[in-house]
Amino acid sequence: MWHAALAVVSATGAGLAACAPVPATSSAAASAFAAVETLPAGELAALMAAGDVVVIDVRTPAEFAESRLPGALNAPLGTFDPASIPIEAERETILYCGSSRRSGIAATALSEYLGTTVRHLEGGIQAWNDAGLETISGTPAQ
Repeated sequence: MWHAALAVVSATGAGLAACAPVPATSSAAASAFAAVETLPAGELAALMAAGDVVVIDVRTPAEFAESRLPGALNAPLGTFDPASIPIEAERETILYCGSSRRSGIAATALSEYLGTTVRHLEGGIQAWNDAGLETISGTPAQ
């Protein structure tokens, strides 16, 4: 997918440069469309209950096994590849981590890759636990 890049030639608006194709995954095109937002635990819980989201945990496999959101998939930040994240037309992909620092980094990378807004859990699993919401533990079946 290609997006056109348009540049103003002069401050007076006297002329415009010709449009040139820029790959959607380039930083120039992606930054024009990319954004990262947070959502609170209660909103994520409602989306999960409705089956409207794919939840991605970007913590380490050990943290993931210790405690995670039900149905979450693990894509650790240390090896995070935006191209490997499942994107579905019908469901939004939401990221989370322990506190929202790592998920913010991953959300930025995914947003730039997709050229669209990506949301992550505000406060991470810590906020989820503080809200008294369910977590599960153990190594998931392969």
